[in-house]
Amino acid sequence: MKKAYYITRMGKLERKGNTLFFVNEEVKRAIPINSTGEIHCFKPVSLTSGAIKLLAEKNVPVHFYNKYGYYRGSYMPAEGQVSGTVVIRQAEHHLDPEKRLYVARQFVEGIKASMVALLKSQRADYKAAEEIPVEGENPVGLMGVESQLWREFYGAFASLLRHFEFKERTRRPPRDEVNALISYGNSVLYTVALSEVRKTYLHPAISFLHEPLERRYSLALDIADIFKPITVFRVILRLINRRQIRGEHFERDVGVLLNDEGLKIFISELNAELGRKVLHPRFRRKVSIRYLIRLEGYALVKHFLGDAKYRSLRAWW
Repeated sequence: MKKAYYITRMGKLERKGNTLFFVNEEVKRAIPINSTGEIHCFKPVSLTSGAIKLLAEKNVPVHFYNKYGYYRGSYMPAEGQVSGTVVIRQAEHHLDPEKRLYVARQFVEGIKASMVALLKSQRADYKAAEEIPVEGENPVGLMGVESQLWREFYGAFASLLRHFEFKERTRRPPRDEVNALISYGNSVLYTVALSEVRKTYLHPAISFLHEPLERRYSLALDIADIFKPITVFRVILRLINRRQIRGEHFERDVGVLLNDEGLKIFISELNAELGRKVLHPRFRRKVSIRYLIRLEGYALVKHFLGDAKYRSLRAWW
């Protein structure tokens, strides 16, 4: 599987022959374009026309974030996997209220299962979240259930943190260190989900739980939410409780953000977690968590085509 490449310094991407380089005043570093699946830029990075052509040839997207870790946008090459049949069936399932509700409910069931799996693994109180019924007459009602699940999860998660306090979720900008980490992690997971969805035949803007909106690939939000507790929050908990991330790794202005050293530590750990392999109970072989995200897309394709009923991931590790 191709790897993600993370850029945490200002500079530009340029092409020399058939090689992509990251360049600034201090370094000129080749990026192994044939083994790179996506590029993430956490500082201002410009792309030359030659770099854009090479990225398009190799079908490598580039994702951009602001200083607080929020997703700003992407350079997306033309779609590599296209199927009009799948997109039409996907749209039909979105437009049919009953069919859309089924898929949306599966997403919330998957989110709930991942929350419970993480809390169980940490011997934390998971009962309050587990007992919340996933019921709703429409996606708006299910979004309300998801919000309730996150409130319960945040409370249980906060009790596990040893060195930072976490009282509530705050955004744009994050008001404390834990919220800063959540914002960075959620944004990266969203773009990873987007990259994996593009490798299936699905259209990333036709969603089921979240409402499709302009300038947002909302299906990636639907799928990413399933994986947040078992990736982003697992990494945050590990880094904080092992003192790998400390107060010195943050900066403050109107909000809280990671400094350069903290960003490198966090991104490295999150990337390793996404690459971690777990034994798949059905395939009887180990697959990466990143690949599980893609498998979620393949399962949706089968559902839309009528080949197999979709059941969202139930985390087992």
